[in-house]
Amino acid sequence: MKIGLGSDHAGFDLKEFLKVALKDEGYDVVDYGTMVKKSVDYPDFAEKLAKGIQGKEIEIGILICGTGIGMSIIANKFKGIRAARCCTIQDAFLARQHNNANVLTLGGRLLGNELAFEITKTFLETPFLKGRHLRRVNKIKKIDR
Repeated sequence: MKIGLGSDHAGFDLKEFLKVALKDEGYDVVDYGTMVKKSVDYPDFAEKLAKGIQGKEIEIGILICGTGIGMSIIANKFKGIRAARCCTIQDAFLARQHNNANVLTLGGRLLGNELAFEITKTFLETPFLKGRHLRRVNKIKKIDR
């Protein structure tokens, strides 16, 4: 699975940690930036990653800012993106299982590295249930049009 990562300055350290941890797990990782810790604007990196999913460069995205909220707001503006801000393992599990979320957003100022990695692994490893949830995801796709 090809995973995209993106962050602003507040999420930079967590992005760098996850990049190494995911590569160690055997994932193919594309880093959409930022590549520096100086202040940058999070919408720029959410846009790059969202377009990476739309263009089929990556399958799943992970975006990190201070809280994960800003990245989630921006990513969800793009057609076909279902971004979920997750603060717990259960959030990640349900976001994938029920909503077929394709972008995980995390708060770099809120989560420690180990918990963020467990949330990320859960997000990546949990399949979409389909069934009644497919009907709801299809309604989201219809709104996207």
